[in-house]
Amino acid sequence: MLTQASEFLWWERLWLPKNVSWSDLKDRDGLVYARPSHLYAALPCAFALLLVRYLFERYLACPLAEACEIRDRHRLPPEPSSVLDSYFCSASRHPSQAEVRSLCKKMSWSERRVQIWFRRQRNQVRPALCKRFCEASWRCAFYLFAFVGGILALYDKPWLYNLRDVWEGFPKQSMLPSQYWYYLMEMGFYLSLLLSLSFDVKRKDFKEQVVHHIATLMLLAFSWASNYIRIGTLVMATHDSADILLEGAKILNYAKWKRSADAMFVGFTLLFALTRMVFLPFWLIHCTWVYPVEVYPPFFAYYFFNAILVVLQGLHLYWAVLISQMLYKCLFSKLEGDDRSDEEEEDRSDEEEEGREPLKEGNRRLDHTNSCRPRGLANGP
Repeated sequence: MLTQASEFLWWERLWLPKNVSWSDLKDRDGLVYARPSHLYAALPCAFALLLVRYLFERYLACPLAEACEIRDRHRLPPEPSSVLDSYFCSASRHPSQAEVRSLCKKMSWSERRVQIWFRRQRNQVRPALCKRFCEASWRCAFYLFAFVGGILALYDKPWLYNLRDVWEGFPKQSMLPSQYWYYLMEMGFYLSLLLSLSFDVKRKDFKEQVVHHIATLMLLAFSWASNYIRIGTLVMATHDSADILLEGAKILNYAKWKRSADAMFVGFTLLFALTRMVFLPFWLIHCTWVYPVEVYPPFFAYYFFNAILVVLQGLHLYWAVLISQMLYKCLFSKLEGDDRSDEEEEDRSDEEEEGREPLKEGNRRLDHTNSCRPRGLANGP
C-alpha cells in the first residue's frame, strides 16, 4: 500500500507537463535539477532557526529593549478562586453580564469584584511588552536578511525584468545554488513559525496566520517539486519587502517613538498595497495563469499552484482591511500597538475601585483636615 501511495503521489502527470518525465530532470552535464528530497533539509533548518531566534532574542533583542527603556507593566494577580479559574479555562474569558451575575450568586461576590478578577486573569495570560518587542525584532531581522538574500539571488536574472523568461525552457530548468538556499531559509522560517505557534504572541488573526503559514509552505514545496522555482523566488521577495517595514513599525511603536512608527507604518501600507494588491495579482499571478499555457498544456500542478496563490491573495485582502483600519487610527487617532494583538487591559481603575469600597466607612468618620489620607490609602498596598 505504501508503494502504491508513493507511486500515486509522485505520478508524473501530477507534477510535470505532458511528455515530460522525472528522468528528464536527472542531473547531467554539470546541471543540477530540483528534487523533492532536497526539501528534507527544511526541518533541521527550522530547528536551527529556532535556536538562532532564542540566541537573538536573549542576547540582542532583550538588551535592545532595555536600552529603549521598554518595561513590562506590573500585573496584579487575581484573587484565588477555583470556581472562576475553572470557568475561565473551560467556558469563557469574557463572560457576559448574565454570566457574571450567575457567578456572583455562586461566589457571593459583587459584580465588580468578579469583573476585576476576569480582567486581571486575562492580563496574566497576555504576552508581556518585552516579549512582543523581541518577537518583532526577530521577524524584522529575518525578513531584512531574506529580502537582501533574495535580491542578491535575483538581480542579475533575466526573468526579474521580463516575466516571460520565467517559463523559458520549462520544466527543464536547472537549479542554482542561490535558489536552493533562498528556498531552504524561507521554508525553514515558516516551518519554525508553525512550530513556535504555541509560545508566540497570539493575535486576533491567529487562524488566518496558520492558514497563511501552511499555504506558504505548500506553495514553496509544490513549486520546488514542480520546478516552479523562478516564479517562487519572485513571490518570496515580493512578500518579504513589506514585512520589513511592518515589523520595524512595531519595534518603534513598542519603544514609544510614535512619529517614527507612524511614518514607517504609512510606508508599509503603501508598499503593501503596491506589492500585494497590485504587483502580485496583476503581474505574478497573471504570469502563472497566462504565460505557462503558451508553453505547455495545463496539468494538475498548474491548477494547484495557482489555487494556492489565490488563497494567499484572499488573505492579503483580509489583511488589507485590517491595515486600512490601523492606518485610519494612525492618521486620525492614537495608534497603540498592533491591532491584531490581544492588548493588555488597564488595571488602575480597578485598584481605585477596590480601594474605595473598604474605605467608605472610614472616609465618613474623617474630617476635612484628613481628606487626603483615604486617597493615599486607596492607592497603597
